[in-house]
Amino acid sequence: MNIQERYESAKEIYAGLGIDVDAAVERLNHIPVSMHCWQGDDVMGFEGADSLSGGIQATGNYPGKARNPQELMADIDKALNLIPGRHRINLHASYAIFQDGEKVDRDALEPRHFADWVKFAKERGLGLDFNPTMFSHPKAENATLSSEDPEIRKFWIDHCKACVRISQYFAEELGSPCAMNIWIPDGFKDIPADRMSPRARLKDSLDQILAMDYDKSKVLIAVESKVFGIGMESCTVGSHEFYMNYAASRGIMCLLDSGHFHPTEMISDKISSMLLFSDKIALHVSRPVRWDSDHVVLFDDETREIAKEIVRNDPDRVLLALDFFDASINRICAWVVGMRNMQKALLYALLMPNEKLAKLQEERRFTELMMEQEELKTYPFGDVWDYFCQMNQVPVKEQWFKEVQAYEKEVLLKRG
Repeated sequence: MNIQERYESAKEIYAGLGIDVDAAVERLNHIPVSMHCWQGDDVMGFEGADSLSGGIQATGNYPGKARNPQELMADIDKALNLIPGRHRINLHASYAIFQDGEKVDRDALEPRHFADWVKFAKERGLGLDFNPTMFSHPKAENATLSSEDPEIRKFWIDHCKACVRISQYFAEELGSPCAMNIWIPDGFKDIPADRMSPRARLKDSLDQILAMDYDKSKVLIAVESKVFGIGMESCTVGSHEFYMNYAASRGIMCLLDSGHFHPTEMISDKISSMLLFSDKIALHVSRPVRWDSDHVVLFDDETREIAKEIVRNDPDRVLLALDFFDASINRICAWVVGMRNMQKALLYALLMPNEKLAKLQEERRFTELMMEQEELKTYPFGDVWDYFCQMNQVPVKEQWFKEVQAYEKEVLLKRG
């Protein structure tokens, strides 16, 4: 059977569960995933840095990483041409594009420094999301928004304010709200004598940022926690408890990164709790191996559980982005695998009889619930996925990898 015939057969099988497959496919086509630009160049940005700091590491030296805006945009184009659906690009402030030899520090960034990204997004029908970059900078060596040095704190407060203005510029130019996520690497390597003061300074810094005049319907600010980091193993100032309470009290979003918790702690279990108290939340989906190792997202148990929680609790309430950077493999392949796997997980969730399963749980028919969930794993989900790819005019199954191999030979390996 061809793809269309297999799709029609799958529709009949899923119809037996009461699933409208056409509606599921249409819904998936309108769930954007924000693809992180920093996978393409190992988080280096365009400021001329030759190393990373602040607990950020990209392992490996696979040939062909992007070295400038033109190469990074070309690589993003290649990846998006192999990923079904219409998505967003997630930028860091360190990817500002300066013209005619100009260069300003991060506290003085302006919307014009991202005009080329807006042009890129407009031409492709993409949305843009944004992140202040508070690592890999001389003034981030000790602390940023929690710094005991007033001048250092002011620098990073001004940087975040500049990023809010840039985010609003993105939203107004592209007609789509921009998620702006704040993450800082502040913390202590060994047991601190005072945890309260740094957190009080962080709270004050964030309050100063939020006090600026901006359109809250256009700039959706989020704060991202971490359990610990390299060089801050004993205390992270921006902990989950801090940000969860701060976000709830200030009416902004709390962002959950799937690599930023303890190894046995899953963000899929947190999504429903957060949505009971927040209108929207933001996610960075990654794959931690032992901890925050930022491996490429797979179609694994936790990715599927995250997708189920998104679908069951309204995808419009979850701002979904990916966050991994693997320099040991082809970087475009990493993007495509991660993005396609996130979409597969969403489709898998959309094809589940969620109301029926919830009713089984409500009636405490746990034996039947387990049986149903296991049998669903061998339903013809793959035939629906292949149709979705064909519908979006991207390669089906592993056929896309041939294009990545050709691009590596013709473009990436020539970068030296």
